[in-house]
Amino acid sequence: MAVPTGSGTETLHSALFEDVANSAVNLITGVQHHIYTVLSITAKCVAVDSSTANRSALIYLTGYDSNAGDSGAGIHLVSYECEIDQTFVWNDKFSFFGYEPSSNTQVARAAQASSTPQYLKFITDDADTKVDVTVTYIDQDWS
Repeated sequence: MAVPTGSGTETLHSALFEDVANSAVNLITGVQHHIYTVLSITAKCVAVDSSTANRSALIYLTGYDSNAGDSGAGIHLVSYECEIDQTFVWNDKFSFFGYEPSSNTQVARAAQASSTPQYLKFITDDADTKVDVTVTYIDQDWS
């Protein structure tokens, strides 16, 4: 069955990422006039380097900072220490727009009128710390 698309559609998605390390991976790449509601992020640590103290992982948004009015800001959501064979589960729901606003007004934020996408990202501090990540989210399309 085809996934519905177009204005007013709402679809459930799941994305899997194997061996995420110290190069940021986009869990969700925003699309203009979309709203993403993240339901859960599950991260299982599958490898660490025992000789290093850099075992932390970070989940963050890259997007518009409404406080400072800056584009492309890294908004940290959660950071945690990876331990081999341990699973981290984030199941606090949150939403974000697919694109940045053209200015810092309520209407502009909702209109997503810029040309800059927002991203939900995951990264670890060390190349030897590897994590398998699953993200589940709802995509609302208002284009």
